[in-house]
Amino acid sequence: MKYVKLASHFLTTNLLKLLLILVIAVIVIEASQMNLDHIHQLRLQLCYNLVSVITSSAILVLASTIYIMTRPKSVYLVDYSCYKPPNNLKMNYQKFINQSRLTGAFDESSLEFQHKILERSGLGEQTYLPEAMHFIPPRLSMAAAREEAEQVIFGALDNLFANTNVNPKDIGIVVMNSSLFNPIPSLSSMIVNKYKLRGSIKSYNLGGMGCSAGVIAVDLAKDLLQVQKNTYAVVVSTENITKNGYLGNKKSMLVQNCLFRVGGSAVLLSNKSSDMCRAKYKLVHIVRNHMGSNDRAYRCAYQEEDDAGKAGVSLSKELMAIAGVALKTNITALLGPLVLPISDQLLFIATVLANKLFNAKVNPYIPNFKLVFDHFCIHAGGRSVIDELEKNLKLLPVHVEASRMTLHRFGNTSSSSIWYELAYTEAKGRIQKGNRVWQIALGSGFKCNSVVWEALRKAKPSPSSPWEDCIHRYPVQTVL
Repeated sequence: MKYVKLASHFLTTNLLKLLLILVIAVIVIEASQMNLDHIHQLRLQLCYNLVSVITSSAILVLASTIYIMTRPKSVYLVDYSCYKPPNNLKMNYQKFINQSRLTGAFDESSLEFQHKILERSGLGEQTYLPEAMHFIPPRLSMAAAREEAEQVIFGALDNLFANTNVNPKDIGIVVMNSSLFNPIPSLSSMIVNKYKLRGSIKSYNLGGMGCSAGVIAVDLAKDLLQVQKNTYAVVVSTENITKNGYLGNKKSMLVQNCLFRVGGSAVLLSNKSSDMCRAKYKLVHIVRNHMGSNDRAYRCAYQEEDDAGKAGVSLSKELMAIAGVALKTNITALLGPLVLPISDQLLFIATVLANKLFNAKVNPYIPNFKLVFDHFCIHAGGRSVIDELEKNLKLLPVHVEASRMTLHRFGNTSSSSIWYELAYTEAKGRIQKGNRVWQIALGSGFKCNSVVWEALRKAKPSPSSPWEDCIHRYPVQTVL
């Protein structure tokens, strides 16, 4: 066996040389059977051809080497996990209003406003708030916020590692995102400490980037996987409710109390070619656009203090209009050229030119993305967010079902909501091999980010899916 391996290695490393020697030997044998004139002519041709062949071969080898060294490495989504809080943390409408009244922080007008927002929000009666918010008065301490973060982050990661059989010490990259809660040490350091990750770990903590930060985190992990060989990257997305509830009476800042709920996700990415056999998805595209240079867009979701000094996030009435503009930019100027057929691209360009050059006042052509993508995971930011994107993309109810049901069951879990939606689609058995999934996330700044995945096989729900005990009840009729 030893000599077979040596022979195999010799043949592999010297194959080109052996082939060249064989070619030369054949030519020599053929030449020996010709007269001198023919031999002289053949020698001249051989010299010329040999130089050409060697030059061409060298160029081909060089080009192949450059291509192999510089082409993007494939990134695989091995599996992911969404945190499901315990049942004792459920918060229905009536309990929420009663708890809010007992805190003494809100006047009757604010309580009535929050009740109306809840009824129209698209949230169901079984969403979750952290344990600290179930106390009277709420425990809004740093310790309580850390406790919430640990429960969500470790809960998602424990399940992910159990489902994938990956040793945490094999993780080479950790990207953590949480917009409003960024303690010292960071949340990413908390993960390193909990799982005793190796000292050479590449650890990143993203803050203040809003509900679209999950896609940003995946984008960062993808870039890091291009330079670090044969490793895993873990992307963890969550938002902290405990330290960020608003206890004032400014209407634009009360909406956050009604929509945001406990949730989080952990995603395992790999650049190992061996993981293609077990991975669920392959990363196809990530497209991001930022409207921060526009003052209106920059301030449409803005953390500040009200006149009484109470901190919260103020949501502008222009938010939906700005979200629509950000989405159109993302899909037409950035994502469209990557995924749409030439015919759709030409139609879009034609309508733009007609409006610009001839003042034709033709509505911009909206491509039929239903022909390009099989499944849509639109950030469950609220009923109005889903309505706006459904209208702009000309989608059918089934295309936004995962988003509406996620909002109903779990509320707005910020950057992790797109993973609860993907889990819903898997639980319904809808994802087949070759299907393309489009995750769309909107966030403060203002940003619109897209990520496209291709299913490598029929995707089954992972063990301990957040929909495991309730998928049979969905879809349900939500408020219109």
